[in-house]
Amino acid sequence: MYRYDEFDHAFVNERVAEFSDQVARRLSGELTEDQFKPLRLMNGVYLQLHAYMLRIAIPYGTLSSRQMRRLAHIARTYDRDYGHFTTRQNLQFNWIRLADMPAILKELAEVEMHAIQTSGNCIRNVTADHFAGAAADEVGDPRPYAEILRQWSSIHPEFTYLPRKFKLAVTGAPNDRAAIQVHDIGLELKRNAKGEIGFAVFVGGGQGRTPMVAKRIRDFLPEADLLTYCEAILRVYNLDGRRDNKYKARIKILVHEMGEDEMRQAVEREFAAIGRTALTLPAEEIARIQSYFAPPVLATLPAHSDVLDKAKAADPELARFLRRNLHAHRTPGYGILTVSLKPTGLPPGDATSAQMDVIADIAERYSADEIRVSHEQNLVLPWVCLDDIPAVYAALKRAGLATPNAGLVTDIIACPGLDYCALANARSIPVAQRISERFAALDRQEEIGELKLKISGCINACGHHHVGHIGILGVDRKGEEFYQITLGGSGDETTSIGEIVGRGFSSDEVVDAVETVVETYLKIRTSPAEKFLDAYRRVGEAPFREALYADA
Repeated sequence: MYRYDEFDHAFVNERVAEFSDQVARRLSGELTEDQFKPLRLMNGVYLQLHAYMLRIAIPYGTLSSRQMRRLAHIARTYDRDYGHFTTRQNLQFNWIRLADMPAILKELAEVEMHAIQTSGNCIRNVTADHFAGAAADEVGDPRPYAEILRQWSSIHPEFTYLPRKFKLAVTGAPNDRAAIQVHDIGLELKRNAKGEIGFAVFVGGGQGRTPMVAKRIRDFLPEADLLTYCEAILRVYNLDGRRDNKYKARIKILVHEMGEDEMRQAVEREFAAIGRTALTLPAEEIARIQSYFAPPVLATLPAHSDVLDKAKAADPELARFLRRNLHAHRTPGYGILTVSLKPTGLPPGDATSAQMDVIADIAERYSADEIRVSHEQNLVLPWVCLDDIPAVYAALKRAGLATPNAGLVTDIIACPGLDYCALANARSIPVAQRISERFAALDRQEEIGELKLKISGCINACGHHHVGHIGILGVDRKGEEFYQITLGGSGDETTSIGEIVGRGFSSDEVVDAVETVVETYLKIRTSPAEKFLDAYRRVGEAPFREALYADA
């Protein structure tokens, strides 16, 4: 895990001191809210419907036990005893007093955390595959490159006045778990025919009111050119991106208006022009950063665990949990565990301070002191010995964290919606809760199989509904909440934007509509092995639309 150097400590501490002064001036009335707004956004502070919200950065989704315990402490001391993990691998506290912000940021700085790059027109928190460094299918660990991008972008003068927010994601495997094709820049770590490390570069993806899949503008970018090439992309965007209309100020609009070929040529021209003066990433610096992400020293173990086999045979609930929440590890004798934050009937992505402490304790004892946050609003333990899994499961179960639903219909992504967000048009959390209750039966969830359901409370798409197999978008219609359904979206290496199937449904109707979609899938699939997305891509929207609107 990356550790702050002298520059990091000084930079974060100076920002805390600066913001403390700004908060004091706002509380005294010296600054108006309009004057204060750009200052607080630079420090991750939003003004929501009911209170200020603080969004804390978790770069590339990696946390230590010490950091998780500090988050638990902040939840207990300054909030309402819980935090909300987001689709950008961040954590939000929704009930923070403005007067407490400086103290919280100071406490975060003590454990090498901050809220920089979580809001405003900047490069946002750089995200990565939540299985990074441990996944069996990985070409290389993407987190060192995400950290290099974080350091490079934090105070780069080119990025202090961007037209809009800008998002980067990095994956180290061909199986994309970081949704890189719906980012402004997406990077896939790969090797060329010579075995050299580099990146496939995607540009112009995004969700929101104009969802678009990114274009691949480079098949292979040499490792040393990473920063120069990203700077070329940002320069093209900064020079040519729209500034007259904030809804059209994203790079995806620029790519769409220029066209893929012209965008590629513009970036390549800029890359060539700045190549002589821009920063080339030296091998020794790459090695230095990579050393922070060296895997822990793991025991040499057989690939198979008799201890785990006996435990599964004796405990059907453990066996069910492992069918969904255990993932293949690159090291024999180890596994990756997903800790679902989607228990039946509760808000997706929330964790209490007590649960955070439990996860910290488990990670410290059983997962090399490391925790990951996924963009699917779950937590991950990446270094668990197979023999230890029964003990880990027992501890998770005691804390209410052993829900066996990773990737199933109740593993729902949902934004905070109108319960918290001033931008939302409709509630997301109650709809997610009702859907999870409708499909609570575990046997039924397993019969349905992999199905990614995602809910947003407004067109800004913080719930990633555009790339849900089933997506739900809340809209306001003359003061009443309605929900539009999209089908066929995906955020993996086969990224697609979901298609709207018809008119929206009222709050009373939407859960029934989801069930109709699911039951239609079960009728049309060729076998239990055919997943929802595969079935949809085979038959299209027609049978689903007919079932949804049969009585219209």
